[in-house]
Amino acid sequence: MKKIQILGTGCPKCKKLAENAEAAAKELGIQYEIEKVTEIEKIMSFGVMMTPALVVDGQVKLVGKAASPEEIKSFLK
Repeated sequence: MKKIQILGTGCPKCKKLAENAEAAAKELGIQYEIEKVTEIEKIMSFGVMMTPALVVDGQVKLVGKAASPEEIKSFLK
């Protein structure tokens, strides 16, 4: 099971990234769990200074933009 984390405070870009990540995982037909990380201290513990950010299985894959589902699929494979 893939663990997908969305790092961000809940801004529109963060919400879009969460939606797109869920769409990508569903399209790939993989088992996944999505967690939204909104606490600044936790976000910074990943070394991320700009949100939104996408973390897959503990590794930061994307910072500072709401990627498309197509783009996110490449991180989930």
